[in-house]
Amino acid sequence: MSSPALVIAVPSKGRLKEKAAALFEQGSMPLRVKGHERGYRGQLEGLPDVEVEYTSAAEIVHQLRAGRVHLGITGEDLVRETLTDVDGTVEFLKPLGFGHADVIVAVPECWIDVASMADLEDVAEQFARSHGRRLRVATKYMNLTRRFFAKKGVTGYRIVESVGATEATPATGTSELIVDITSTGTTLKANHLKVLEDGLILQSQAHLLAAKTGVWDARARELREAVLGALSK
Repeated sequence: MSSPALVIAVPSKGRLKEKAAALFEQGSMPLRVKGHERGYRGQLEGLPDVEVEYTSAAEIVHQLRAGRVHLGITGEDLVRETLTDVDGTVEFLKPLGFGHADVIVAVPECWIDVASMADLEDVAEQFARSHGRRLRVATKYMNLTRRFFAKKGVTGYRIVESVGATEATPATGTSELIVDITSTGTTLKANHLKVLEDGLILQSQAHLLAAKTGVWDARARELREAVLGALSK
């Protein structure tokens, strides 16, 4: 059996999978799963030399980095958190208009004197003098957090890796503030948190991306343009 000319990685579950499928359907290139309906391989109708790989949104970033797939659909937040050299590793071909989420810095609402990242640095200094330790920031986005805090000149903190509901950590006493994603802000309000005025780290959405380390022969490039054209309809 010959190797596919182009491999595209698509999220394997949830809203991203549903939205991606709807987008290909709209572009007259429906996704078709091979074999069992819960299988992890598929194809685009009308393009038998394109293989679709279903995997997690996070794993798609690793697949793109390694050049094991040509194209992938995943969130910009995952790309910028995972890759150290984004521009040298992937090409952002098209924002897809779904999977919207903002990566933000949020603090307790009761911190009435903290409205900006500069205020946060002042509080960090006071906190260290009073408690003998740094502010704890709970997050799953450790790299984005470090880069953003450095850009804003905030140093008096340490990261606590979040493995559960990040927004609940200040209330449970395992952190003082958070860096997390939000789409509506409802969960933040329910946990009595507020976003800092300049605390927007990234406005993320799903993108179609190309692996710069992939093998791009003439047919692969032709298929890339066909896929991009279909998703632009």
